[in-house]
Amino acid sequence: MEMAILAEAPAARPRKKLLKRAGPDRSQALRRAFQLAFLALNVWIGVEFYLFVRYYETGGRSVWAGRPPGVEGWLPIASLMNLKVLISTGQMPRLHPAGMFLLIAFLTMSWVFRKSFCSWLCPVGTVSEYLWRLGQRTFGRAFRLPRRVDIGLRSLKYALLGLFGYAVGSMSVAAIRAFLEGPYGMVDDVKMLNFFRLLGVAGGIVVALLVLASVFVQNVWCRYLCPYGALMGLAALASPLRIRRETSLCIDCGKCAQACPSGLPVDRLIAIQSAECTGCLMCVAECPAAGALLMAAPRKRRVPAWAMAAGIAVLFLGICGFAQWTGHWRTDLPGRLYFELIPHANEFTHP
Repeated sequence: MEMAILAEAPAARPRKKLLKRAGPDRSQALRRAFQLAFLALNVWIGVEFYLFVRYYETGGRSVWAGRPPGVEGWLPIASLMNLKVLISTGQMPRLHPAGMFLLIAFLTMSWVFRKSFCSWLCPVGTVSEYLWRLGQRTFGRAFRLPRRVDIGLRSLKYALLGLFGYAVGSMSVAAIRAFLEGPYGMVDDVKMLNFFRLLGVAGGIVVALLVLASVFVQNVWCRYLCPYGALMGLAALASPLRIRRETSLCIDCGKCAQACPSGLPVDRLIAIQSAECTGCLMCVAECPAAGALLMAAPRKRRVPAWAMAAGIAVLFLGICGFAQWTGHWRTDLPGRLYFELIPHANEFTHP
């Protein structure tokens, strides 16, 4: 009887032999260099824009600085409006064109290289990542919400995107132009600056709570609340690239899933097709088995980190350079108009 039981017992799955990598993975060092460079660029844009606003607020009695077109990257709604006008009429926008071209660059980047804007360039994503890394070092782990709660909260950013998409989609071209070319639209970038510069108690509490939550839970803003990231994720669904797992080489250690900041079950899937995948390559960097996990193009062709970095840089610089070359980058308004509008920016209400 004992022999019969032993005969019927399933054979233990043989342990796979680990084929170690030939050298260290440098994808994260490369990605961090991109993150910090883009963060520094945004800090420089912020300082220049502040000096620009102060010059007109003080009636020309402070240091002069030109308006940096890159500030329009922080105006996603105006960028969506201009993109709708371009698609509907074929005409380039006169106000905030740089924001539209930046949106096109980031969408193209996400379409080709997954949601790479979020993990390679976005300054908010960079700050968020360093906050949860701080929490991980402090508490020895990153906290994750229960799966059901996590999935439910993730839907919030898509709901917000749907709300903004409906608002922009329901506006006619004439209404969009009236909005953007009115006093509010001409200084909406100044109003954005004033929101943070003159942050009230309620706004300060919300920002503090988001910062605190980001220390404990990975990418709280990016995962649950960012409609811009939701838009990039939808574009990434059509990306030809995928994180692929080669089951014959995988040793089932689970390190890839533990490393994924989006909480995706990388160790249980053959290919990652989720809109939540940001193309950060953290799972690939953590995998100890040579060739078991890779970013792959069609026909399983490996896409190395340097190729992703080069592609992201070419798309960003190429699209922005095209806008500058064709004269559709700067918002050119006369100085007298700025002297009239900027000191009274907070008096203009949303139409």
